[in-house]
Amino acid sequence: MKKNKIDILESIERFRYSDSFPAVATKMILMTVAMGGIAVGGAIIPGLIKILGELESKDNEDNNSRSFNKKIKNSFHSLKRRKFIKIIKNKDGKLTLKLTKSGERKVFEIYVNDLKINKPKEWDKNWRILIFDIPIKLNSERTALRRKVKDLGFYQFQGSVWFYPYPCEDEILTIAEFFKVSEYVEIITANKILHEEELRKYFQL
Repeated sequence: MKKNKIDILESIERFRYSDSFPAVATKMILMTVAMGGIAVGGAIIPGLIKILGELESKDNEDNNSRSFNKKIKNSFHSLKRRKFIKIIKNKDGKLTLKLTKSGERKVFEIYVNDLKINKPKEWDKNWRILIFDIPIKLNSERTALRRKVKDLGFYQFQGSVWFYPYPCEDEILTIAEFFKVSEYVEIITANKILHEEELRKYFQL
């Protein structure tokens, strides 16, 4: 596969503001911090509530409620305790929330778990053939990749050969990189295959 690694931050930003984004406090904090950090001038919790409340104001009229504030506060302490975020004091006295390495991994995990492939209005009549040959020593990674591919709706032709009718290269590369198996993954695009009738029926094309 061509190593055109997609910009994870751009993908996270699209995910953060998409309609499918699950607006739960923990993800709100992690995703927002991932997009560049959160800087506050005073105490962390009130500043965090203010920033996230403004971000969610369009979709959540009750974002200043006690329930919203409590969720943000509890989620912040949980993320800090689990060492997903860290607090950095700047020279100007402001405090900045940033992700730790573990936090970056967690954000990537959230993105991959919630990742979906957007289907175009019209099919381009091409088939994407996903092939992977992952070593036995990476059996858990192979199982996780297979489970995610199945969840995305791919058609399993053979053990490690899957078909899909829509563009999915970026999404598959992102998933493969998350599981650290991208070097064992290949995607072929074909406009004609022997079992097309069976596939058309499966994908309702």
